[in-house]
Amino acid sequence: MLNRRPAVVTPQRVRGFTLIELVVTVALLGILLALAAPGFGTWINNTRVRTVSDALQNGVRQAQAEAVRRNRTAVFYLTNAQPSLAATAVANGSNWGIRTVSLFTGDAAEFVNGGSLSDVAGGVAIGGPIALCFNASGQQVTVAAQSCTAGAATYDVSRTGADRPLRITVSIGGRVRMCDPAKTLSATNPDGC
Repeated sequence: MLNRRPAVVTPQRVRGFTLIELVVTVALLGILLALAAPGFGTWINNTRVRTVSDALQNGVRQAQAEAVRRNRTAVFYLTNAQPSLAATAVANGSNWGIRTVSLFTGDAAEFVNGGSLSDVAGGVAIGGPIALCFNASGQQVTVAAQSCTAGAATYDVSRTGADRPLRITVSIGGRVRMCDPAKTLSATNPDGC
């Protein structure tokens, strides 16, 4: 018989992170997050401005489309009240609404739609007309009872801490467009005003 030696078992080295490696990694991650935090704040504020601008632009376009679809004058308005047929239009409102205008005696105005701007992005300031009226052709019209004056209109949307305000422009013919007021409209800057 062969004389066999008993096998010597050597302990395997356990692989993993040491405590020092883990502390260094967490410290580097903390430094990177601290450097990126101010940029995240600006990005969030810019996103809030964009969200309100999109809601305004879509609301104006919907009012224009409803005027054409219903073949009657429709009003897009800002309000601080719950959007409804009886809501009062105000400047820099936190809500928006769309209603129709009575064409003749006995014709009832209708509430079409409404939404909230403060739920989407609080702290955003809106400067512009309190109401826009569109006729059955989708063009702006003057309706004194609804505080509408036909003419080129702009809604300026901004927020403290945001570095990119936006503007919604509505032409008298009914063209609705979002643009960046910091840029001039050109072939190289199609998003400029």
